[in-house]
Amino acid sequence: MMINLLQGVKYLLNFLTNPLKIIYGELDKMAKKRLNEIFPEKRVVITGAGSGLGRRLALDFGFYGWKVAICDVNKDRCDETLSMVKDVGGDGFSFKCDVSQWEDVDFFAKETEKEFGGVDVVINNAGVIVAGLIEDVDIEDWNYILSINLMGVVYGCKAFVPMLKRQRKGHIVNIASSAGIVCLAKMAQYNVSKAGIISLSETLKMELFPFNIGISCICPTFFKTNLMQGAKWGDRRQMELAQKFFDKSRASVDDISRDVLKAIEKNKMYVITQWDGKILWFFKRICPSLFYSVLSWGYKKNIFEKILKR
Repeated sequence: MMINLLQGVKYLLNFLTNPLKIIYGELDKMAKKRLNEIFPEKRVVITGAGSGLGRRLALDFGFYGWKVAICDVNKDRCDETLSMVKDVGGDGFSFKCDVSQWEDVDFFAKETEKEFGGVDVVINNAGVIVAGLIEDVDIEDWNYILSINLMGVVYGCKAFVPMLKRQRKGHIVNIASSAGIVCLAKMAQYNVSKAGIISLSETLKMELFPFNIGISCICPTFFKTNLMQGAKWGDRRQMELAQKFFDKSRASVDDISRDVLKAIEKNKMYVITQWDGKILWFFKRICPSLFYSVLSWGYKKNIFEKILKR
């Protein structure tokens, strides 16, 4: 009885010092239980899992006791993620895969089926940044971003959908961006790649519904991640502004990963993860012409730069 009393006091003290951590911890436990009940075989595939959001997702699923198939173009970082997954209680395998190459993704899918006997959740996460004025960005860079951001997701869906259809159950998560909804200036390359993911996800929502396969399209704004590494910019000023947006964001990969897990559990289609993205999406829907008139005026007056200087 004394032990139970001490545990109760410890819990109360933890709650008083950090109530949100306790609340989120309890919610995470409930989400874990529900997700594991929905997919008792607990098998997930994650692309771009060598760092950033992909790594965080792999660790969260590993903590839930899932078998995790992860891939990345950087095999060393992918192996490091797998080691971390095993440390938190998960298992699985890592695979070097360039998602811009259909043969790589198709082979990854075949290896996953061989290792796991199937898959429950597929997360198309790999992505890069290319941005700049339309006249400043080379066609080679357009091909580069579209081959990874858009075609990488197309390949991931095409490779794994037949497996999910045979099972007549599963879930696909496509990591898009609010940039695919609210298309800002000097970001055409990135905007187009992410808008394509949203369009693909909407199409698959209908196509896969008869097979009990869910679709979630995740559309974050800026959050703290390493996406800027290897980014290509048309001009240095644009790169500096983007970096400031990332630095000023309060959201982290932990927050976005939590939103992804909830989306899978609730079979939620659109996931606008942050309040700024939700506000922009709302105003674009109710008055699109006025919305872009205001944004265009703000771009002309350099309003975004002035805000970041505060």
